[in-house]
Amino acid sequence: MILLLFSECGVTNQEEICDYNRNYTNANGGTPIAEAGAGVYTAMWKLTLAFAFKLVATIFTFGIKVPSGLFIPSLCMGAIIGRMAGIGMEQIVYFYKDSLPAFFEGQCGQDSCITPGLYAMVGAAAVLGGVTRMTVSLVVIMFEVTGGVRYIVPLMAACMTSKWVGDALGRMGIYDAHISLNGYPFLDIKEEFDHTSLAAEVMQPQSNEPLHVMTQDSMTLSEVEDLLDRTDHNGFPVVVSMESQYLVGYIIRRNLNLAIQNAKARIEDVTGESLVLFTNHIPVLDRRDSSDVNRPPPLKLWKILDLAPTCITDKTPMETVVNMFRKLGLRQTLVTHNGRLLGIITKKDVLRHKNKMDHEESAALLFN
Repeated sequence: MILLLFSECGVTNQEEICDYNRNYTNANGGTPIAEAGAGVYTAMWKLTLAFAFKLVATIFTFGIKVPSGLFIPSLCMGAIIGRMAGIGMEQIVYFYKDSLPAFFEGQCGQDSCITPGLYAMVGAAAVLGGVTRMTVSLVVIMFEVTGGVRYIVPLMAACMTSKWVGDALGRMGIYDAHISLNGYPFLDIKEEFDHTSLAAEVMQPQSNEPLHVMTQDSMTLSEVEDLLDRTDHNGFPVVVSMESQYLVGYIIRRNLNLAIQNAKARIEDVTGESLVLFTNHIPVLDRRDSSDVNRPPPLKLWKILDLAPTCITDKTPMETVVNMFRKLGLRQTLVTHNGRLLGIITKKDVLRHKNKMDHEESAALLFN
């Protein structure tokens, strides 16, 4: 359909959209402008219905996450509107050629001054540019599709105009809006963060509720598995002890699950009372405690421990934290104070704090 809308009408084209009352024998090259026949008017009605159906269907399929695409439907809708506009302009020039402004007299000295296929291409680029807010890349794509250097200028004008109109109606394109509606933690590198807040104000937990951590040499396998069952975190900080909270490293949940499964399959004596060690040094057993003497062999998991996780202090400005998340691609960072673990900041926490501060600033400006 898009190929038909982009194409020019010739002698061999028998489609309804090319049903013109033309006399090719008197044409001096090119395709002469002629009065539209009955097939063109029928095609216009069909294109109108196709545009309405395509628009409604694209809204529903994109909203319900059906993998039906957005790129080609946008091109199709733009090509439909562009072709209809090109046909309308062609008929205006044909019927009112003598009363047109002087600009059209210079451009329409020949009969082939209006090309509806070019209007379709420009319309397709305009709709796709307005939907996705693409500019240079869209012009390159359309140039590769058409292969015509002479079409670059109208394509550039259409893409920039559609972007300006789209930005005036809403700052986000369809993909950015979809990210926002689904709550994905995406930090746009083009947006500035100029709020004076610190990492301690954003980290979790904010209250006296303890953070879910693991100790390096005092937790049993049953306690570790219970913590994995009770939480859904992607990883856990490892500290020296619950009392000191001095940070040792960070363990990823997936690696921990795989290590426990491999240890159970390889070591027969592993039970729920086995110590899980995130250090290369085995703790000294208390000979007076029978539970320590009869304890099964420990699980040494220090090799899968990240000993250099990304850390910041509680006084780090949030502007620096946001730049770290953007440039390093972090999912979380640990917050410490003099080596002691205070909390953790995830990308969702950063995005939530940013939106909150933006809303408060907008409300303050509106109130003032």
